[in-house]
Amino acid sequence: EVQLQASGGGLVQTGGSLRLSCTASGFSFDGHVIGWFRQIPGKVRDGVACIWKDDGTTYYDDSVKGRFTISIDRAKNTVYLQMNNLKPEDTAVYFCAAERDSNPNIMYLVRPSYFETWGQGTQVTVSS
Repeated sequence: EVQLQASGGGLVQTGGSLRLSCTASGFSFDGHVIGWFRQIPGKVRDGVACIWKDDGTTYYDDSVKGRFTISIDRAKNTVYLQMNNLKPEDTAVYFCAAERDSNPNIMYLVRPSYFETWGQGTQVTVSS
């Protein structure tokens, strides 16, 4: 069964850090793009960062540039989202997603519909 397992959310104070993990089972990230999205109640799901496994291309939303880093551990078939200098506006449920496409395309950052496989969300709460 093809699955993504997201973990690592929690409660942190402003300025703190968290690392989210997204582990694939039933498939390899080879030839895939993996994205992190976030969503607050009543709002659309927004792109945070994307990474292409084959060539390492990354894209970030402007709101997280310089604070968040997306990376991949090929041996563990896991993608990480390191989140530093967290702000209250980063509070959301974070989702990871994967799609088979080895060609970098920034549209993946703004089109959640491009992704077929989704993990369950993990809550990130940043207190002020």
